[in-house]
Amino acid sequence: MKITLIHGQNHKGSTYHIARMTAEKISSNIDEFFLPKDFGEGCMGCAVCLNEGRDNCPHSEKVSPIFNSMLSSDVIIIGSPTYVLEMTSHLKGFLEHICTAWIGHRPEGAMFSKTAVVVSTAAILGAGNVTKSLAKQMFFLGVPKVYKLQYTVMTTSWDGVDNKTKGKIIAQTDKIARKIISSKGYATPGIKTKFLFSMLRRFHKNNDLPLFAPDKKYWVENKWLEKERPWKRTE
Repeated sequence: MKITLIHGQNHKGSTYHIARMTAEKISSNIDEFFLPKDFGEGCMGCAVCLNEGRDNCPHSEKVSPIFNSMLSSDVIIIGSPTYVLEMTSHLKGFLEHICTAWIGHRPEGAMFSKTAVVVSTAAILGAGNVTKSLAKQMFFLGVPKVYKLQYTVMTTSWDGVDNKTKGKIIAQTDKIARKIISSKGYATPGIKTKFLFSMLRRFHKNNDLPLFAPDKKYWVENKWLEKERPWKRTE
């Protein structure tokens, strides 16, 4: 299995170690990215991606290697330490740059068979907020199975994490890794994804607003307004 591992920070603290540990338990074939080292730009709000496609984004040269890795991987692992109760700004900036791949715009069929793991740690509060937010991002990208790992570590370094917490982390990452290996990273969309797709299909079928013309064109080209579905090729 191939894994894309995205760190929402450059430093190697608790979140890094948990995300890396999880990846290594699943496969040795890992594409690894650090933000902002590998990508640190914020969205400019130019709407070029919406009107002309992601490849025309002013930052596409840096966005594309990361997103293409996600598309070619079986498993996506994303980690972010908790900053002001949320994910890092660099990670959010990257996710903003791939918003056109959301299910309501121009989703990628390859995303509908993947498994994701989202990871966060916090000294005290907020890790659950981060994994909830990252899981939501994965859902709207079409990823059907998402595991969440969040921990309150009461420290700013991996070395400072107590042995009891580390034991819990090791046990939970072992369990998730076994599940992913057993499924070979393969998952299929559930009823929530299919219902949302159905509602969006109806929307695109019945609207001719210029704002959504590029999205509708994409859905027409993929025959999703007919009987085709983005997950059919993977089921």
